[in-house]
Amino acid sequence: MAHREPITALLLIFLRQSVLKYVLSAILICISVVTVSTHDDVFSASHAVNSQMARARDIRYLLYDVNPPEGFNLRRDVYIRMASLVKTLRKDGEDWVLVLPPWGRLYHWQSPDIHQVRIPWGEFFSLPSLQVNVPVVEFEDFIAESGGPFVDQVLVLQNYAEGWTDGKWEEKVDERPCVDKLMYSKDQQGFYRGWFWGYEETRAHKVMCMSAQGHASIIAPVLHSNITVTSVMLDRAETVLHDHYAGKDYWSTRRSMVFAKHLRLIGDDFRAKYLNSTDDSDHTVYNEDWTRMKAELGSAEGGAYLGVHLRRKDFIWGHRKDVPSLKGAVKKIRTLMKKHKLNKVFVATDADDEELEDLKRMLPEMVRFEPTLKDLELLKDGGVAIIDQWICAHARFFIGTSVSTFSFRIHEEREILGLDPKSTYNRFCGDQEKECEQPTHWKIVY
Repeated sequence: MAHREPITALLLIFLRQSVLKYVLSAILICISVVTVSTHDDVFSASHAVNSQMARARDIRYLLYDVNPPEGFNLRRDVYIRMASLVKTLRKDGEDWVLVLPPWGRLYHWQSPDIHQVRIPWGEFFSLPSLQVNVPVVEFEDFIAESGGPFVDQVLVLQNYAEGWTDGKWEEKVDERPCVDKLMYSKDQQGFYRGWFWGYEETRAHKVMCMSAQGHASIIAPVLHSNITVTSVMLDRAETVLHDHYAGKDYWSTRRSMVFAKHLRLIGDDFRAKYLNSTDDSDHTVYNEDWTRMKAELGSAEGGAYLGVHLRRKDFIWGHRKDVPSLKGAVKKIRTLMKKHKLNKVFVATDADDEELEDLKRMLPEMVRFEPTLKDLELLKDGGVAIIDQWICAHARFFIGTSVSTFSFRIHEEREILGLDPKSTYNRFCGDQEKECEQPTHWKIVY
């Protein structure tokens, strides 16, 4: 497709800037190491210096991971819970820092022959934007700062084996025997080995299971009183709930999750070339400083196209009642295009090759973002997903898939941009679905 060359050019510009940045960083690090020590082993010296600095500041690190089958967008939701926990911990005077778990090996990232492990958050999100909200570091920076690939304590969170006592909900957390098979094993040196995001050299000093029932902050007293080590990892962090779902703290963290600039630029370039959509014409001007981004709902118009997120694959059998057939989806798309006087439709879908061919035949007006293999190697499946979300977020009208976190994240982006909620909170209905409840509007709290 014609949009491939501009994408590669934008990526090369971004990469050149990144290379320059890393070269400058490397020079500064070398200067620092030479100043501190004349030891021949520069790598060891730099780690020793960083480790000493961390101890001097009494920094404590919170790491976390999520159940392996969970997708990209649910993991973004868990980040919000962990950021809230770090804020709670810091309120009590301790210098906690959140360690960002590298991306990789997710179920929906099925592009063949693409290396997709050990991906830092900076590939997908703006780290400076995240750090305005809560102190964060990439995993490799944690290794450098803490003195090596060691985690002091892993807490594997789990639900209570007995469920709710007498059917009553109460918040509680206790050390308990592991309900499921422990995904860590001891090596010959007595350290625990596990997945650790593909970093095989990483090991933990101690691993234990904890049953937890409640909001993320329920873990705070445990980390303050019972555990005093420097680094703690919460595995299966999705077990705990949001402290303040849809409240001010939730939205502060969510708004800070600004997409990486190179991904937004690629999405904007695609919009301009294939959908005749620009921020100026659509009234969707974006502020790089998320703390100053406060668009009034309805102030944004969106591009003159229909944005569609159509889940297929596992949703076809997992949510049979509220996911339409392709024929039913196309019928709804044409109805919306006619109603809103739109002659272009952008579709983000995980449909397989056979369904895609059927979709193209039934909906020849469909436009999709289709990177080349070379682009995909640079963007990764996660970058392509973000570009799809960014383009859908700027549409005049959006319709998504029931209970899909991919659609939920688009709702939030559109809320941030200031689009009319009536144009945002819409979903496809199953062909035989009698009661088709539409998504809930969660308004931003500033």
